[in-house]
Amino acid sequence: MIESKTSVPAVRADLSRRSLIARLTLAASGPLLSGRAPLRAAPDPEPRGRLVAWMYLIYPLEQWLEDYQRTFDAWAEGGVRGIVVGPLRFWDGPPSFDFTDRRAGATISAFAPDPAVYRRHGVDPPANVRLDAAKEKQLHALLDNAAARGWDILFFGPGHYGRRKPAGQDPFGAVSLAAGVEDTLRALPQGKGVIIDGAGEHHYELAFHHGGELFEIREHQRAMYSHLGFDAARMERGMNHLRARFHQLTPDMVRYHAPGGLFSALSLFDVNEDALYWLRMRQEATLRSLAAVREQIDALNPRPRLGTIPRTAAFSALTTQDYRKMHKFFDYMFPKHYFWHRGFDGMYGTVARWVQTLGQWNPSLSQQDCFSVVKSLFGLELPGVRSLSDFEKGFPDEFFNEVVFSETRRALEAIGDPDKVIAWVSTGRNPHAGDPMPANDLARILTASHRAGLKRFIFHPDVNIGAAEWKVISGLCGKEWNEDPNGYWPGDTPKPDTWNHGRKPGGK
Repeated sequence: MIESKTSVPAVRADLSRRSLIARLTLAASGPLLSGRAPLRAAPDPEPRGRLVAWMYLIYPLEQWLEDYQRTFDAWAEGGVRGIVVGPLRFWDGPPSFDFTDRRAGATISAFAPDPAVYRRHGVDPPANVRLDAAKEKQLHALLDNAAARGWDILFFGPGHYGRRKPAGQDPFGAVSLAAGVEDTLRALPQGKGVIIDGAGEHHYELAFHHGGELFEIREHQRAMYSHLGFDAARMERGMNHLRARFHQLTPDMVRYHAPGGLFSALSLFDVNEDALYWLRMRQEATLRSLAAVREQIDALNPRPRLGTIPRTAAFSALTTQDYRKMHKFFDYMFPKHYFWHRGFDGMYGTVARWVQTLGQWNPSLSQQDCFSVVKSLFGLELPGVRSLSDFEKGFPDEFFNEVVFSETRRALEAIGDPDKVIAWVSTGRNPHAGDPMPANDLARILTASHRAGLKRFIFHPDVNIGAAEWKVISGLCGKEWNEDPNGYWPGDTPKPDTWNHGRKPGGK
């Protein structure tokens, strides 16, 4: 049960270095708290029950609107018990996809907004909405079918948002969001709630990547911080102090301080009062934004379910998505089980970019020194990875047995309710542009997570699910798929007769 009233501590302007260090240490609220050994699996763990699968019906929605009866029949047999649908947009013309994540053709709304809903919230409704009655009818039929099976149905964000009030009246867009959520669930009553992707997330990449970087304060953030009563100038001083220090690391500093835990890390990075203030206020802004959203969502009747998709536990303190602090605002937490190399949001890719950037900023450091800095910050030590070239060799079994297991356990322990935790699992390229991971890696992710205590996961396909992936999921969660080309066949894999040039057995 989510608390409907959540108080966020008032921010004191006179936070001292001692008090901030104490808060960091006791509350685990900053990115420098790492250094604990990875949680490892028991020798012969016995997971209770089978994993339960959900499926993400990602854009373009058109790919799911045909033959959904046969698809859902097969998914049910293979252990699927829930779906997430969205974004709730249709394509103008033939659906297409590109890695810019712009979805330029997705300009048709899944339903018409109800202006009365937005007026009740004191915001303007969306304008110039385009509709497609035929596709909307198909979507309702798909949702009716899933609901009749008793499946959980959530939407990936609302279909519309209210036009935002000035920052002084609605600094986090919570009213605009709540209006859109109410409108969406009235128009599509088969769904029981929405997911906010990456709620409260701050940038955590050292290099400029995916449109942002760690050491920056954008203008809209500066305005929000000032509105909240934070000392934005002090935050910027603290940020710039840390950024300068990250350019001044030497081998002797790293080799002395990096293995020494929290207090040595504070010395390694010369963390002063202003730097701690910057880190603390970033998290405070996140907590206040989540509290504002939760308050607005709780006022809706019926009260919808709310979920979010935070980065994996190792990065969550730096993104300001501390699971222990934020889970009370949500009905579901979907930790991102993203581990690929390159692209964005994958663990291998993120660590590699940190190592590369640290080496560029500090040419005297060896690659091993840079890996030591990453470990001191995130507590991450990737099995078998000692150089950047090692990232090209794939994932050893130890990665899943140690890192995936540990990340799953940390999420479960922090949230305290396994029914709230649904790992968001992806191994494909779309839309994250990472190196694709084979089906065997998917099996190892799911097996290690299950051993750690995970009960449910959602699979994020690329862009549709492939045969090998469905074989793995159905085998772990239900009745293993029999690969009948005349029955259900996963959309991302061509059927066997595709390359037969139209000939049939015994034909000419």
